Amino acid sequence: MNKNLLAVMVSLALTNTTHVLHAEGNINAGKEKTASCSGCHGAEGNSSSPNFPKLAQQNPSYLKQQLVAFKVGSRKDIMMSTMAKGLSDTDMADIAAYYGAQKISPNPMPVLAAAADEDDDENSDEQSSIDKKAPKSIEDLIKEGSNLYRNGNLKSDVSACIACHGPHGEGNKPAAFPALHAQHAEYLIKTLSDFKSGARTTNPDNMMHMIAKKMTSEEIKAVAYRISMMK
Repeated sequence: MNKNLLAVMVSLALTNTTHVLHAEGNINAGKEKTASCSGCHGAEGNSSSPNFPKLAQQNPSYLKQQLVAFKVGSRKDIMMSTMAKGLSDTDMADIAAYYGAQKISPNPMPVLAAAADEDDDENSDEQSSIDKKAPKSIEDLIKEGSNLYRNGNLKSDVSACIACHGPHGEGNKPAAFPALHAQHAEYLIKTLSDFKSGARTTNPDNMMHMIAKKMTSEEIKAVAYRISMMK
């Protein structure tokens, strides 16, 4: 991994720490306040739909950070912005504490998604070469994703996920970096694709945008499948 980029990440993590350390929320109070969340995210934060993220066992600091972002409009989603608008700081801390105390459920082996168009920046010659190759199995993609997660891609300067999200996908609580392990692969693919395109952020210097924009569609799928199998 590029040493300069790693130094930047560590610096950002330490800088963010002072902004996310708040009083712990009340788990019991949070359970009552998540009644309206269960329809999408499940009663204990394990959503049944792969389009909605699992919130169970998520770092409370990250969950509260995201609820604040939805509330102030720096992260866009009509449903979540509406839900977060009426929440106080205490409400958000309690909800985050409740979900953080729940255990995330394991995922079944992912099923390969239908082939999609390759990245716009990949030329037709490369696409033709890809088309001639036999499709990779889910096992091959998970193996590729494991290597990306731990080592990144030096050729394209894609950073290793392990630097911020930990060896087991547990994230970094003080720095509010999210836990990723056992998340739905479909949700991870959409999230990384949105970071890549800029749909997830309007800030061109956003760390995840800088990383995801260098990833191919196959790399995004591979690392998403691998993360979804982490326990």
